[in-house]
Amino acid sequence: MLEVGAEKLIRDDPALARLLDRQACYQEDTLAMIASASIAGPSVLSAAASALSNVTAEGYPGRRYHSGTAVFDEVEELARHRARTVFGARHANVQPLSGSAANLAVLHALMPDGGRLLSLGLDEGGHLTHGAPVSITGHSYDVVHYGLDGAGRIDFEAVKAAAAQYRPAVIIAGSSAYPRTIDFGRFREIADSVGAYLMADISHIAGLVAAGLHPSPIDHAHITTTSTYKQLCGPRGGIILLGRDADTAGPDEHTPLRSLIDRAVFPGVQGTPDPASIAAKAAAFNYLSQPEFRDLAASIVHNARALAHALSEYGYRVLTAGTDTHMVVVDLRPAPITGLAAERALEAVGILVNRNRIPGDHRPARTSSGLRLGTNILSARGMDAADMRECAELIDIVLRQFDANGELRQESPVLIEVADRVRALCATHPLLNGLDVFPLVAPGSESFDKEASAL
Repeated sequence: MLEVGAEKLIRDDPALARLLDRQACYQEDTLAMIASASIAGPSVLSAAASALSNVTAEGYPGRRYHSGTAVFDEVEELARHRARTVFGARHANVQPLSGSAANLAVLHALMPDGGRLLSLGLDEGGHLTHGAPVSITGHSYDVVHYGLDGAGRIDFEAVKAAAAQYRPAVIIAGSSAYPRTIDFGRFREIADSVGAYLMADISHIAGLVAAGLHPSPIDHAHITTTSTYKQLCGPRGGIILLGRDADTAGPDEHTPLRSLIDRAVFPGVQGTPDPASIAAKAAAFNYLSQPEFRDLAASIVHNARALAHALSEYGYRVLTAGTDTHMVVVDLRPAPITGLAAERALEAVGILVNRNRIPGDHRPARTSSGLRLGTNILSARGMDAADMRECAELIDIVLRQFDANGELRQESPVLIEVADRVRALCATHPLLNGLDVFPLVAPGSESFDKEASAL
């Protein structure tokens, strides 16, 4: 069916087919160092494009509000079983449409609007949905943030003091730009001391947790959330996991947390789930259970450490002086280069990173003073420590093309040489041996040219 669909798309909508082709080729030819991304393999992509997209099925297996869902019920049960197995959880909800949706559902389940939330601040490495002012969570809850110590590590004494002073209903342990191991057990001790629920957001490190390369929060946190695409090689989506507290009574003192979470997802914050995405999650969880994924996870950590070391040798300030995960965060100061300018210059030669605010950053989020890099996709391409040193060298060459005013020397022939080296490195390490692409639609075809000219 997928082959027929591809052929029909090429025939009926060549302009769109051409764009999809270009995206697949672009991914092959760029060094993607986006920390919040991984690569979904062909089986995941096939499941995401399956006929389950035609199924509408509000509710849960055996308790749907539509007919014709028997097969989807089995798919969702399979996904839930695999999620529990991979993470050692007692309960899994695989319906959240994103990691952000999973976070919203958990907060909705655990406290009312105006409830107090304690989390890592955005500039210290937290996430938008952990109570940032620009997020709905920052508007709906009374948010207090904890921060980092002088070495850039989570300041647990400050967390303990803030918890005692503000008595939050929920404490979030998790981040989007924190490169070190998180001590979930210590967070649980603090949460228990003030009667708070502990929510662990492991979206960035979920693959390392699944592979046993980062301590698991499943039985420390009351509830754990993650997205399924950042490090789990899955589709766009999220999941919610519960461990030993699954049957513990929630805030109403009689409903188990597992039931409160399921109600919070549906009908609480979302309606119809995406059946095809849930099938793709099941396919991803199957991959996570294979020995080769643990090998990949080990490579991710090894490469991140090599990249951090190489960048440090080139004179860049790497936050926390290294990493325990896939992530490397670089402070570009005192150079006048902004994170935005660096991001765009690197993108122009085929190196994809993202700008990121850092502790004490006086620049706004749109520009920032830092860069966040990750090794998930580079490792999936089979790259090693030597390749990380080359990546660091290429980054350094580009950033040295900025003048004393923070402006890029656009005509530098060096940038052309870097772009050539990037393409050569990508060609040496193909992306999972093929995100299958459509046969290219010839630009000269009449139907393509007609629509392309209108875009």
